[in-house]
This record gives sequence, C-alpha cells and structure tokens, in this order.
Amino acid sequence: MMRSDLPPTADGRADGSDLRLRVASYNVHRCVGGDGVHDPARVGAVLRELDADVIGLQEVDCGFEPAFDVDQLELLANVAGMTPIEGPTLRGEGGHYGNAILTRVRPTSVRRHDLSVSRREPRGALDVDVDIQGMTIRVIATHLGLRRRERARQARKLVAALSDHARPQTVVVGDFNEWRPRERALVPLSAALGAAPRLRTFPARFPVLPLDRIWATPPEAIESMCTHASPLASVASDHLPVVAMLRWHTGAASPAHGAAAEGG
Repeated sequence: MMRSDLPPTADGRADGSDLRLRVASYNVHRCVGGDGVHDPARVGAVLRELDADVIGLQEVDCGFEPAFDVDQLELLANVAGMTPIEGPTLRGEGGHYGNAILTRVRPTSVRRHDLSVSRREPRGALDVDVDIQGMTIRVIATHLGLRRRERARQARKLVAALSDHARPQTVVVGDFNEWRPRERALVPLSAALGAAPRLRTFPARFPVLPLDRIWATPPEAIESMCTHASPLASVASDHLPVVAMLRWHTGAASPAHGAAAEGG
C-alpha cells in the first residue's frame, strides 16, 4: 500500500488574508553523503533544519538496495514528523526507489505520472494536492534524466500532466539535471510555469551546478528562495536542498509571470 494518508502535523501558515507555504526540494542520494557514509538519520536532521511544510525528495531508497536494509522514507518521515507519500520509479523484491513527498499539510489526492524514456532509467513525477485552509495547492516532485534529449521528452510529458487537473496554485520541485545556460530541455516547463531561479546545488561541498529547482504559479508567489548550505547539509548528500517561501493571496486565481528570488 502506498503511504499517503497519515495524519498531518500542521495546516499551513496564515498571514492575514494571505496563505504562506514553505517548500523544499532535496535529492538525498540514497542518504549517502559526500563522505561516502550511509546515514539516513543525518539526512533527517537536515530535513528538520529546513522546517518546511512540504518537501519533495529524490533518490529515496525504501528497501530497494539490499545493502542499506532500511526504509529511508519511513525513517525520514518519523524524524521530520511529516506525512510520507511514495513515488517509486524502480521496484525490486525488497522494496522500491524514487521520488517522495513529505508534508505537514493534509493531502487530498495523489497521482503518479510515468515520465520514462525507452532504454533509459525509469523516471516519474509524484503529483499531490494538499489542502491549506480550504485552498488546494498542487505539488509535483520529479527527477529528470541525465541526457538532454531524454530531459526534453520528460519535460514535455510533465507539461502534458500539468494540463490535466490544472490548478492556479501549483508548485513543481525536483532535480532537473539541467545546468546549461540556455536550458533548451526545460523550455516547455519555463513556458508553462515561468522562469525558475537558478541556484547552485551540486556538488554539495562546493556547489557549481544549478540542478535543483522550484517553480510556482503564479511566479510572483515566490517570496524568497535559497539553498540550505548548513554544515550538515554540505555533507549529508551530494546535493544541497533548495528552500522557497511562497505566498498566495486568498483571491489568487490565474498564473502570471515574474518572480522574486534570492540566492544563499
């Protein structure tokens, strides 16, 4: 059974007539740090540092690799005190591996999209609606492939998925494996969602490549964004987390372009 309906631990952050949500994206690299040590508890401590309402995770191993012998998602959810939602892309006899979402706000529906390209590693997108004080926010977490043409096809598939169950308030997070200045593979996403801030997240110790992104609609909902480069985060995985504070006016209804962001 997919884990998606455990009790939430929070219900968003009200600020007058506005609704605020702190979201993050984190490729946890199977909880193997830059020092080569497999330490899920250390990654869990980073999640607690993030203090996010919703976190999209990539490369989560839930018993897929026998050498680890641990359900990382269950452990991380327990440490962070959040609801786990699975988005497997690989399955084996002992478990599965792939994307996940941790949330403190109540999930109301879960969809899983296959973004796989023939003869490449299976990829997918985990698509979750959460309810915050009566407003539905759509959150999608994904991890695109290593080759440009592969990413381009996956981006088009993701845009097609976005057109189904369309929501004015949508958040897309993940490791997009794109660092080139023109980012041709991600043009469909930028056309659909607006430009995403490019923050350097990889490798964690000395980040130079902006692989991990957060989009939001409307783009001006992004109040601030930064990498989380604490001493612990710099060693816990090979990626740094990205964190954004989002704000929607309760009357917001349609996407627009323009965003505010800050590196860190």
